[in-house]
Amino acid sequence: MINPRQRNVIRKRVHSRIREKVAGTATRPRLNVYRSVNHIYTQLIDDASGVTIASASTVQLKDTEKRSGGNIAAARAIGLEIAERAKEKGIKKVVFDRGGYLYHGRVKAIADAAREGGLDF
Repeated sequence: MINPRQRNVIRKRVHSRIREKVAGTATRPRLNVYRSVNHIYTQLIDDASGVTIASASTVQLKDTEKRSGGNIAAARAIGLEIAERAKEKGIKKVVFDRGGYLYHGRVKAIADAAREGGLDF
């Protein structure tokens, strides 16, 4: 059985392979996802200038909206929120960076909600 420490090492190795191929620009930033046990974080990153354009996380959600940040409902809310913040900045197209995580569960919920919110990737 793989313990959590080994699993994170494997995830970081996969993420570095993904990052060799995926890069964000000012017109098409990278939508990065980080998933912890209790929360989920997203950022729109311009890798050419090294700037975070927008971010959203379950830490920022009000307690009345979602009680837990580690479930699919909260991930959907974050996907819609990052899409709304991207539209405010005039961004319609992004490159999706799943952060080495499997495209399943909360990561997939963020991607689907961001697509619903108007982002194209």
